Amino acid sequence: MLSTLDAGSWVSLPASLTPWILDVIHSMGYSNMTPVQASTIPLFMKHKDVVVEAVTGSGKTLAFVIPILEKLIRRSQKLRMNEIGALVITPTRELATQIHSVFQTFISSQPAAQYPPPLLLVSSSQSNPAQDVQRFIETGADIVIGTPGRVDEFLLGKGRVSVSVKELEVLVLDEADRLLDLGFQKVLTRIITHLPKQRRTGLFSATMTDADAMSDLVRVGLRNPARIVVKVQAKKLLKSDTKLKPGGVIEERRIPANLQNFFLKCRPSEKLVQLTRIITHETTENNASQFIVYFATCACVDYFYKILSLFLPAAASLHSLHGNLPPHARTKTLNTFISTISTPSSPSILLATDVAARGLDLPHVDVVIQFDPPSDPKAFSHRCGRTARAGRPGRAWVLLCGREADYIDFMAVRKIPLKEKPYIKHSTSDFDEDQMEDPCISVFYEQISKFLLTDRAIHDQSIKAFVSFVRAYSKHEASYIFRIKDLDLIGVAKSFGLLRLPRMPELKDVSRDSWTDMDVDWDDFSYTDKAREIKRLSAKTTADAKHVEDRGKGRTEKEKKRQNAAWSEQMAKKEERERRKEKKTKKKQWLKAQTESANNETMPGGKRSHDNDSNGDDDWEELAREERMAKKVKRGEISQKDFDAEFGDL
Repeated sequence: MLSTLDAGSWVSLPASLTPWILDVIHSMGYSNMTPVQASTIPLFMKHKDVVVEAVTGSGKTLAFVIPILEKLIRRSQKLRMNEIGALVITPTRELATQIHSVFQTFISSQPAAQYPPPLLLVSSSQSNPAQDVQRFIETGADIVIGTPGRVDEFLLGKGRVSVSVKELEVLVLDEADRLLDLGFQKVLTRIITHLPKQRRTGLFSATMTDADAMSDLVRVGLRNPARIVVKVQAKKLLKSDTKLKPGGVIEERRIPANLQNFFLKCRPSEKLVQLTRIITHETTENNASQFIVYFATCACVDYFYKILSLFLPAAASLHSLHGNLPPHARTKTLNTFISTISTPSSPSILLATDVAARGLDLPHVDVVIQFDPPSDPKAFSHRCGRTARAGRPGRAWVLLCGREADYIDFMAVRKIPLKEKPYIKHSTSDFDEDQMEDPCISVFYEQISKFLLTDRAIHDQSIKAFVSFVRAYSKHEASYIFRIKDLDLIGVAKSFGLLRLPRMPELKDVSRDSWTDMDVDWDDFSYTDKAREIKRLSAKTTADAKHVEDRGKGRTEKEKKRQNAAWSEQMAKKEERERRKEKKTKKKQWLKAQTESANNETMPGGKRSHDNDSNGDDDWEELAREERMAKKVKRGEISQKDFDAEFGDL
């Protein structure tokens, strides 16, 4: 394999680096440049716009941090207190904070005798936009880092009068494709229009196809950019019995060279079992101590954070991170995960959504496990790239069920090869995984069920997580592979340990032969939170009173069942009612037109023609009869079914 860390020494750059910057680089442990750094830094320092695509963990951050620092240090005239010289925009607060820390490493190490470019992070959870502007006024920051919304507010909102961009030299969009995908186009266009045209612009990402980059260059304002694509190549051995001579061919990859990428096939009901066994396998066989496990939704992260500890060693530490958490909570979780001292006997495991998939430099992650493949296929390589960073080895797993095995070929086309791993069995298990479910499923399900029964709030979380997963699955971008009708939803419910199946359209036609709702006294099933339990009991009392009132009004159980029908059934009946209403309206309009026509046409001798009167009377009588029947349905005197049978053809 070609190393990503062997592209020449730093002193081989065409323009020599400032000595103290070079010292900081060496103190960080980087004796040589990576290919992306060797290709990008000279161009960026020579006033060229760049579009850079390189695999995760290849050193893209230093590829723009160093040119920014060099440009500002070498300015012939210092920037004024209200002027900024460089702007870095990222899609997430976490990535902005990380880039800020890299800049801070350099600036804090700079000799006191030289001019240090002040630094400002405007996506901090510790400040608001007004405070950002106040800090800028006080520090006179030269480099500003933030997310699109906060940068927009900083430049064009609260800071429009205070912040000057006339001397801006460099604009960097990190994870550029993600910025453009997340709906930030208008904000970015507004920001870029506000910036001077005489500047250098850089787009950096790990997954930026030709179409992605070139179609958006005009919007982000690049001029004649240099496109830099750093590819990873691995030697792939050929079998000796092929027609070609034994030897090797070059296989292009969009993942780090030191990453071993695996997939494991199992049933949906076996996913949680396999997740725990992968963690055990990696800790015992490969001495792994730090993991990231990716789930499809925020609700899934919250739920599995609660139940996964049932099946892991007591010494294991779990952390949860997703987009619905407050910014300060996300920052705290990341810092805790990074700083936790983990060992194979006490692993540290981060449960996350794609909010932790891009850009984050978590150098000690040994293993990435994708419990759910990402809805956006581009996120796959970003997830894997949280391990095997900066030349370190790493392993990544993805769990696939049934038809999802076609995802392997889909990834191969995207130059992300995966190697199959066999189903991991329990040491005491002896069964054919192709013929029957893992016997441990019932053990896992029983443990989860007991845990759910301790608090109704956890049961509610299980239902919320299940529903959110099914909805996310139905919206997968690779919909011809991830088809909800091919997914074993009963197996998914088992993996989630549900006490009962929720009522949702996707489950309407699903066979329930292998499922039985748990026998639970739902009236007495309580919340451990006293305030929440009081609220539930109050709502139950109100509902019971209303039920008695409804019964007193003669409302039948059949009507109650109709009102509580599944959402899809309610929508179908609503559409039918709307269709009948529209036909009735058209019929009234036609009758009115016929009446007016009859009034305008008279027989010889001044008598009106009544040829159509009998038909009009019949139609009016029919409408009146339908209205009378509708009132009887409302009073409960006849059923909706009888009404539909009588007037369903209208």
